[in-house]
Amino acid sequence: MAKYTGPVLRTWKLTLEVDPSSTVPLFVQVARAVVRDIERGRLSPGDALPGTRALSRSLGVHRNTVDAAYRELIHQGWASAEPSRGTFVSTALPVAAPKGFGGTPRQRMPARPGFPFPQEEVAPERVAPPPRGTLEFNDGAPDVRLAPSMALARAFRRVLTSRARTTLGVGDARGEPGLREALAGMLSRTRGLAAGADDVLVTRGSQMALFLVARALIRPGDVVAVEALGYRPAWDALRLAGARLVGLPVDAQGVKVDALQALLAKQPVRAVYVTPHHQYPTTVTLTAARRMALLRLAAEARVAVVEDDYDHEFHYEGRPVLPLASSDRAGCVVYVGSLSKLVAPGLRLGYVVAPAPLVSALAALRMVVDRQGDAPLERAVSELLQEGELQRHARKARREYLVRRDALVEALRGELGGSVDFEIPAGGLALWARVDEALDTADWVARAASHGVRVAPGRSFALEGRGPSAFRLGFASLTPQELREAVHRLALARPRRR
Repeated sequence: MAKYTGPVLRTWKLTLEVDPSSTVPLFVQVARAVVRDIERGRLSPGDALPGTRALSRSLGVHRNTVDAAYRELIHQGWASAEPSRGTFVSTALPVAAPKGFGGTPRQRMPARPGFPFPQEEVAPERVAPPPRGTLEFNDGAPDVRLAPSMALARAFRRVLTSRARTTLGVGDARGEPGLREALAGMLSRTRGLAAGADDVLVTRGSQMALFLVARALIRPGDVVAVEALGYRPAWDALRLAGARLVGLPVDAQGVKVDALQALLAKQPVRAVYVTPHHQYPTTVTLTAARRMALLRLAAEARVAVVEDDYDHEFHYEGRPVLPLASSDRAGCVVYVGSLSKLVAPGLRLGYVVAPAPLVSALAALRMVVDRQGDAPLERAVSELLQEGELQRHARKARREYLVRRDALVEALRGELGGSVDFEIPAGGLALWARVDEALDTADWVARAASHGVRVAPGRSFALEGRGPSAFRLGFASLTPQELREAVHRLALARPRRR
């Protein structure tokens, strides 16, 4: 079998193989090899092909063979010849797709695997992109337009130019040491966590953190208590680890700890997953009495408490409540946080704070699925934390999101005062609006979409059943003007009372 791997004029190194023993004519083999490189992007429109003399000599075939291959490529529309210059990939590609080149037509991948495949219970959520001009009340994502993108770009450039050799090499599965140190310092100063760098694991977003924690803690059949209204992706991570989920009621004071106590009296519970600071989705804060009761119960029953503090930075009235982890003396709390809510959803950085042995176990799991994190990103963000850039961004964003929260409150009162009821959230990036029971929430959601506004209904957050008649209205990603327009559209879509 002959192979050509020579340089081609400027940018392309062609690799072709021909097999003289094959029943396929040699000129067809050469032409097909060129087509394959065009299809996979190694050759672009306008790229030069090697001369017929050089290619025939390297392949050990007659020059007429290569000439015939080029003629066929030209005939089929893959290439063009320019007098005195040579043969080039057609500049008409890919706008005018050429005909398939001879032989067996390309087939699609089989619709089903040809082997036994245990289908997981969790299916990926597929949400069609909204039509152009749609305003979306998301689940509480920050506004990417406010992200400190220039500061992040400068930090990226610094770490890639001054420390490229170490930054682009193999790193620590727990995350970049500098970022873990910076996070530990931030959490100690602002959230009362007595954590050091060895107690921190950096992940690609809080969802990876939840997935790793679930895999480390849960065995098939273990009971995990969760808030009956809550965060479905966290439930999915727990279920994939084999957990059997049991819902705990949520009221105006947060999750009902006495329900957990009653559950523990009936059966062992491996863990409880909670969002105590701004309960997801209702935004209520777990009261001090219930916090103390939960920590005491967890210590007595040796239950792991997975605390998801997803948007701690954004609190508008009074002082933010310290995490459960700050009062944990028994080592029961596994604290999960995120920088994605602070900066932007696309910046996938989360973290876990836990006793060092658990962090080591999580790092071992992470080695299996991801080996290590994004070292350039982690080092860049570490610099921004050390320089105070992210802290300044948090203060600026907090002021802006307060303005947006108030704009949403004003618009809801003005346009939907008789249809929805709500408490003004003291923090977070979303508002929980209870819908009048006389209105069909599902119908309202469908009608809203036709008016160019998307909204998440209460059923999206229910562990079981239909869920409450409510909306979660994320306000952070919309400007005050956009919020007023979104509420106006929601009012226009309001259905008639039943």
